[in-house]
Amino acid sequence: MSLPGVQIRRVVHPGEADIRGLAELLIECVRNGASISFMLPIPGEKALAFWRGVTDGVHSGGRLLFVAEDGDGIIGTVQVILNLPENQPHRVDVAKLMVHPRARRMGVAAALMQTAEGASAELGRTLMVLDTVTGSAASRLYERLGWKRAGDIPGFALDPHGGLCSTTFYYRNLVPVRDG
Repeated sequence: MSLPGVQIRRVVHPGEADIRGLAELLIECVRNGASISFMLPIPGEKALAFWRGVTDGVHSGGRLLFVAEDGDGIIGTVQVILNLPENQPHRVDVAKLMVHPRARRMGVAAALMQTAEGASAELGRTLMVLDTVTGSAASRLYERLGWKRAGDIPGFALDPHGGLCSTTFYYRNLVPVRDG
């Protein structure tokens, strides 16, 4: 999927500029209500520390990190977590899909998800799993992209302001599955 003026790239060796851009993205998304594990207010140092931890996983090969950028910097990101238990070598977890509020409804999230799916398939992974706030714009996106709803858990997490929110789990098979 090509988006005019937007480049999606895999971040293999995250530098300080990447970390700072991702921290700014995280802060802005949480400030605008994204329930992505952080509460308001989110200090800059906390956001930087989170992304430095993510880059450790990227360096060790345990996760893939993709960013979407425009002329003003990073406008979106998604992670593919590869480091899972040994009885799940066929699976990945998708985490922290974020799109800057100024870049929403432009196809950035869909492009990032398609990139994550393609990279997972190239690695021979056949099952992708993720969770998101029930009824959110993200849940509607995943369903449009063909992800299957596995179920909801009421009161699973807190939103950034402290209220409880339900979480919906989704999965996507990249190849037909036969159990047994």
